[in-house]
Amino acid sequence: MKNQWFTFLRGKVFVKMEGRLVERVINQLLRANITIWNVKRAGTETITFYLSLEDVHNFRRAVRTSECKVTFLRGQGVPFLFKRSLKNSGFMIGGLAFFVIVFLLSNMVWDIQIKGASPQTEHSIRKELEEMGVSKGKLQFSLPDVENIQRELSYRMNNITWVGVELQGTTFHFQVVEKNAPEPSESSGLQHIVAKEKAIITQMFVEEGDPQVNVNDYVNKGQLLVSGLIGNEKDPKGVSAKAKILGETWYKSNVDLPLKSEFVVFSGDEKRKHYIGVGSFNIPIWGFGKVEYKESIEEENKKNLRFLKWELPIYYIDKSFKEKEDVERTYTKSEAIDAAKKLAKSNLESTLPEDAEVIGEKILQEKVENGKVRVTIHFKVLENIAVGQPIIQGD
Repeated sequence: MKNQWFTFLRGKVFVKMEGRLVERVINQLLRANITIWNVKRAGTETITFYLSLEDVHNFRRAVRTSECKVTFLRGQGVPFLFKRSLKNSGFMIGGLAFFVIVFLLSNMVWDIQIKGASPQTEHSIRKELEEMGVSKGKLQFSLPDVENIQRELSYRMNNITWVGVELQGTTFHFQVVEKNAPEPSESSGLQHIVAKEKAIITQMFVEEGDPQVNVNDYVNKGQLLVSGLIGNEKDPKGVSAKAKILGETWYKSNVDLPLKSEFVVFSGDEKRKHYIGVGSFNIPIWGFGKVEYKESIEEENKKNLRFLKWELPIYYIDKSFKEKEDVERTYTKSEAIDAAKKLAKSNLESTLPEDAEVIGEKILQEKVENGKVRVTIHFKVLENIAVGQPIIQGD
């Protein structure tokens, strides 16, 4: 008997032969090298057997002159299955389309849930996520991985302390911890205006309250600028003092900048490769050829694929190769001082209120030491130094 898998792939036919001389016909088939197997009697003059599909033509010629009646009962194997599938191609296409649609829907983002954030913060997070490409209806394997989303969102949002990101099925879950804003002190709303920094007053815009200082006065931190008590001393009336007091304040910044530094720059050229993986075996599906960059940085984004609620042992890999170049930057002393001034100013401006303005700068000290330039810079800043202070009993 032939190998069952081999005959299944090549195809076989189940045959019934009737007649008085069936034994003689079987001997003729064997002499003609036509193999039959599973020969069984189905009556005194009837037998059944299997015949290879490739021998059907020779079999017809061999039994043509015999007096036996031959009936081909059924065909089995891959060729017959393929023929039947062609007749039912509509069902096959529909089934395949259904599988593909369910597969794609199982790997889409259907919901984004954010917990622990105020409505304003939640709105800001959703807006940032849309700019990052994370939104409902996107395929999961086209999105950054969870660690990159968490890192990028933490960088973009200044009002959150921590954000946790988790992908469960088709839903992104974000757990947010917001920065604690100082709770406003309980008061009746009555307040003085005091100086938040030592300064020389340049302009005053008093809306409510009794001014206690004048333009060009030097004031210390915490000094009373506008009183919230107006009227005569015997029967003062408390109000909520309101004022904008612009003052010249001073800051000192120390900056160390190396005269020589090495860093990596990207040329902007990038090549991507896409794979479908099973176990440790990866099959390339797009982006063929060798990466010809002299130096590059490789980043890999791996996503497991799902079908409904089940995670398949199949994954998608997106590899990017970014061309890089190592660059050495060398400053002269004057160039290093200019760069240090810009860096110090940038660092200072990042800590100042938006309406503050740097109006002057002066280098107090500069020296080159151990391959670095050390610069101490004094900055003049024009800013609003007014801050409210609640009026308490006894003032």
